[in-house]
Amino acid sequence: MKKAVLLSMMSVLGLSALAQTGSIRINQVGFEPKAQKTATIESAADAPWAEAVLFCQKTGKEVWRGKAHRKATSAISGKVRQIVDFTPFSKKGDYLLVVGQEKMNVKICEHPFADLSRAAVKAFYYQRSGMPIEEAYAGRWARPAAHPDTAVAVHPSAATPHRPAGTLISSNGGWYDAGDYNKYIVNSAFSIGVMLGAYDRCERYFKRLDTNIPESSNGVPDLLDELHYNLKWMLTMQDQDGGVYHKLTTPNFEGFIPPAECRQQRYVVAKSTSATLDFAASMAMASRYYQKYEKAYPGFSSAALQQAEKAYAWAKSNPNVFYSQHIINGQYDPDVVTGEYGDRRFSDEFFWAATELYFATGNPAYREDALQHMPQAYTSASWGNVAELGMLEWLFIKPLADADRAVAAAIKGKLLAHLDTFLQQVETSCFQSPCGNAARDFYWGCNAESVAWRGAEMMYACLLTGNPAYREAALQCMNYLLGQNATGYCYVTGFGTKSPLHPHHRLAATSEGALPGFLAGGPNPGQQDKGENLTYDSHFADESYMDNQNSYASNEIAINWNAALVALAALLNSPLSN
Repeated sequence: MKKAVLLSMMSVLGLSALAQTGSIRINQVGFEPKAQKTATIESAADAPWAEAVLFCQKTGKEVWRGKAHRKATSAISGKVRQIVDFTPFSKKGDYLLVVGQEKMNVKICEHPFADLSRAAVKAFYYQRSGMPIEEAYAGRWARPAAHPDTAVAVHPSAATPHRPAGTLISSNGGWYDAGDYNKYIVNSAFSIGVMLGAYDRCERYFKRLDTNIPESSNGVPDLLDELHYNLKWMLTMQDQDGGVYHKLTTPNFEGFIPPAECRQQRYVVAKSTSATLDFAASMAMASRYYQKYEKAYPGFSSAALQQAEKAYAWAKSNPNVFYSQHIINGQYDPDVVTGEYGDRRFSDEFFWAATELYFATGNPAYREDALQHMPQAYTSASWGNVAELGMLEWLFIKPLADADRAVAAAIKGKLLAHLDTFLQQVETSCFQSPCGNAARDFYWGCNAESVAWRGAEMMYACLLTGNPAYREAALQCMNYLLGQNATGYCYVTGFGTKSPLHPHHRLAATSEGALPGFLAGGPNPGQQDKGENLTYDSHFADESYMDNQNSYASNEIAINWNAALVALAALLNSPLSN
């Protein structure tokens, strides 16, 4: 009788209807046939065990039925949730998962993240400045060229005798950093490092990936083409003495207007040790990968390495030039109030830069510097702590000299110890996940750093050990991003049945809605934007999210966050080795 009732309900609702957003929390994009497949059901503490039924969307027939197999209590909110596990069902197809009066679409296919991976890379094309974004490549998100940056003023904080304040320089190209229209070296270099690392470990995959960008037919992997567009801009940000300007920006953030309508003067602002070292690291890294593509990009590999060494030399002579907008604004006009990317500790930048220069040149002096700045503890990478990018290079570079193998072995042990603490959380998690289980996991950009990047780290551990438990944990990180989380949002724009429609993204706000393939920052209990016509529905750390254009603290996009998504999606789509 129950089956008949459910089938009748299915008939009324329609098998192809969009998913409801009630009590079911599930990956809204798709599962691999042999992967673990779970859904989290919001429930009362004393609720009976939930019964779930899976229907084939094509035939309407029931294909699986089961009850929740465990309950879990959130350490953040105290909410009780039930976990349904339908892993044994592995037949490819489109299904509908029904629990009570709720339903969610379920897809099982061989490569569920293929489209998402392509979109995550393509997102960087939409962020290009200084060129038209053409309809042939962008469809309804096409826009005219804006911010040519051929007459950028040297801010007084960046002035030198050969480039006095007000001097106009050309600094064309590059990516808009986030939801704003400015360009920042620290975050650009970090994003380059994350994605070149993914390219190194997934080269065959990226060679096949077609993202439909203007350079797609030039014989170079599209990812390298996209990265080159930003790297070329970064070269323009280096002064003659080797130091690198911290950022290219307007004094104030532009309003939510199309980029072609922006009229504020743009400036290069202050050199910094962090920007210069991040530049050196990413350029040295790039020099290795573009050697194969000298025909498409003549001279770029050698120029990148030359400028990297020049930058490193400047940083060695200027080891503690930190960027502080407060100090700069107290000394110079105009005041600059855009993204700071401030940092006062540079050992991690020295380590990453020296590591990349050592592997690019073989110069033992760089090796000595790298070992001098080697971190004692293993910590996850972020724009403000880039040491892990260097540590991963030591783990994956081939071939390694005999003396370097011991260094790599020690780093490997630290990485695995770091990740195993998260692996232990999966079986008790409300979301069957190694992330999102404690309030400390949620902060500005947590979807990238606590989830996507943690998944990428798990994949790197899988590559190093062959242990499938790490890949399963990486899949669970992706499941979390795609809907199996406290809010029920698929946090990647344009994917799933409940994804951000109003990100804090000026390009989205002034075009045809949310551009696809961008990762939203995610729940942020800091709520730094509250009070600006915003009222969050929840103060629980894992639910502190708003799909609102004004919510820059939870709903902005950023290139470094997308870089982590690019890495995770590629690693999950790629064979386990190159």
